[in-house]
Amino acid sequence: MKHVFIINPAAGKRDRAAELMAAAKRLKERHGLDVETVLTRRPGHAAETARTAAQRGGPVRIYACGGDGTLSEVAGGMAGFPNAAMTCVPAGTGNDFLKNFGDKAALFADPENFWDGPQFPLDAIDCGGKLALTVACSGFDAQVAEDVHRYGDLPLLKGQGSYIASLAVNFLIRGLSHRWTVTADGETFAGDYALAAVCNGRYYGGGFIPTLAARMDDGILDTILVKKVSRLTFLRLVGKYAKGQYYLLPDYARRVAARELTIESPEADIVTCLDGETSHSRKVTIRLSDKKVNFFGPAGADPNATWAPLPENLSDARL
Repeated sequence: MKHVFIINPAAGKRDRAAELMAAAKRLKERHGLDVETVLTRRPGHAAETARTAAQRGGPVRIYACGGDGTLSEVAGGMAGFPNAAMTCVPAGTGNDFLKNFGDKAALFADPENFWDGPQFPLDAIDCGGKLALTVACSGFDAQVAEDVHRYGDLPLLKGQGSYIASLAVNFLIRGLSHRWTVTADGETFAGDYALAAVCNGRYYGGGFIPTLAARMDDGILDTILVKKVSRLTFLRLVGKYAKGQYYLLPDYARRVAARELTIESPEADIVTCLDGETSHSRKVTIRLSDKKVNFFGPAGADPNATWAPLPENLSDARL
């Protein structure tokens, strides 16, 4: 079996390429593995490398060494190849994907813990042919995500700190709502919306939780739609939203369980963010990918470890 480490030296606050290459070398020497290391040089390089590794035809395990963006690129490159499986060695700023594994997340820092671990299939989000494993968001939150890296370069602003700084700036300067037409599995409705968070996993923005009820292997995308709110109302409600308590905001937020969501804007580009990577368009379609992602991790690792059911007697409300 081939083991390919795809290392993004630009991920996170410092270049960890030498450290990660040393970890790969230790695996090779200790266990006699066929190990290859590749340093990414440009956007899209991780996806190209993963696809090339999968297309060779033999069994291959691919290690995405970077942040959530690197993880998404690798997933997009190898998804659908039955001979390939991937994992994550965290080297990013937020590393939101691994939060889904709860207490086991820390074990991913050292490949020694899982190079021979079990593998399992995960769902993925498809947006214009690009894949994401955790959350795709459009609207206000995507605007915030677009600015996170700018504030992440400032001292003391790491992880959720950079997200909060971007949140504050966008809150004070940019609009909080957008005129959208939203279609969810064929049902269409229009209105003014602040954001849409399409969830396969449960975390984004350095730890914000749109919903704890999203599972990464159930074939459904849990979407949380938030209506237009005033700035005062936003300040009053954002804490509940950040904890996955959207159901406490029935006048403003609803859950839509769907396999495909289309958002159209007659006025301005929709900013959409897939696991930290943003794009702009007047129409965006986010759907459950028809390709599964084979994933491997430490023994006992569960991508739904932090999952929690919806409160009793709460229906899947739709707007």
